[in-house]
Amino acid sequence: MDQAQLNWLTNFIWNIADDVLRDVYVRGRYRDIILPMTVLRRLDSVLEPAKQAVLDMKAALDRAKIVHQDDALRGAAGQASDRVCRRTRCRCARRGRESG
Repeated sequence: MDQAQLNWLTNFIWNIADDVLRDVYVRGRYRDIILPMTVLRRLDSVLEPAKQAVLDMKAALDRAKIVHQDDALRGAAGQASDRVCRRTRCRCARRGRESG
C-alpha cells in the first residue's frame, strides 16, 4: 500500500469515526474505540470460516449443560487449545521452559 492509499484510508476511517462517534465520545478519545473495534473485526474475519461450526457446538454444549466449554469451542474453531493461567503469557512460557 503506498502512502497516498494509506492517507486516504486513514482519513476515511477518521471521517466515519467523526460522523458516528460525534457527541458520544470526545474527539481525542476516538482511538479508545477505533482500536478495539478494529481488533474485534479482525477476529471476526479470521474466525468467519468456522463460525457456524462454533455456533453449532455452543448450542450442543448448552443443551448438554456443559459448563467448561473453552476447549470444545476452540476445537470447533480450529484454534489451538491454550492453558489458562493467572500469570502473564510470558511468565507462563518461561515457567514451562524452566520446569521442562
